[in-house]
Amino acid sequence: METLKVTINERMALIGLDRGKSNAINLKMLQELNTLLKSIESDDSIAGIILHGKERFFSSGLDLIELFDYNEKEIQEFWILFLEFVKNFVGFKKPSVAAISGHSPAGGCVLALCCDYRIMNEGDFIIGLNEVPVGIIVPDSIFHLYSFWIGQARAYRNLLEGKLFSPQQALEIGLIDELVSPDKLRSRSEKQLLLYLQQDANTWQQSKLNMRNDLISQMGNTSDEILNSILKQWWSPSTRSILRTIISNLTGNKNGR
Repeated sequence: METLKVTINERMALIGLDRGKSNAINLKMLQELNTLLKSIESDDSIAGIILHGKERFFSSGLDLIELFDYNEKEIQEFWILFLEFVKNFVGFKKPSVAAISGHSPAGGCVLALCCDYRIMNEGDFIIGLNEVPVGIIVPDSIFHLYSFWIGQARAYRNLLEGKLFSPQQALEIGLIDELVSPDKLRSRSEKQLLLYLQQDANTWQQSKLNMRNDLISQMGNTSDEILNSILKQWWSPSTRSILRTIISNLTGNKNGR
């Protein structure tokens, strides 16, 4: 795969995001992640997954540099697949652990939120959902996913402010479950996944799906009206202006990809 590195270790699939410096999400990465998850879910030889990034970056979120140049058909295809993938990941029945190696804003945070457990490196990193300040309308499904972990009132306030958190702050509000030193991230993630795998697989999986039943239902409720509002805002002069400024800063600082 072009954007992922997959290693199988004792029935655990280690899925490494591997696209450029910061693992920015484009259409290709979404397609590969979506296909891979479906494949793993039906593969009896794989019992669970660990999703990880690379040094200092789990994922910087959507690749705004590439997405900015998408035409109307391409950006529509991207958003439809993004929402479908999030729904599929939320409904993924096998255990999943996010090993968050660094920065994880916006789309990167969404990937982590889909998992059953989140372990993050200590350090000068950020995590959270900052779509509104970027000019991207937040779909209801993402609000439901965020509030599933941190509560509706807190998710509501954080989303409207586009608030980003340090790892310690994220731990305090329940956005992540553990903080570890970088040298312990992989071992601790594997230990957590093994804790899940020690349970009877059918009992664990059905319990997970039962407890996520309402959330899974909410993931499929994004209407055409909401999707159209996201796409309309994407092409608005105000959002395009914000995106140009962000892209200029990214490329000027050579941190875009």
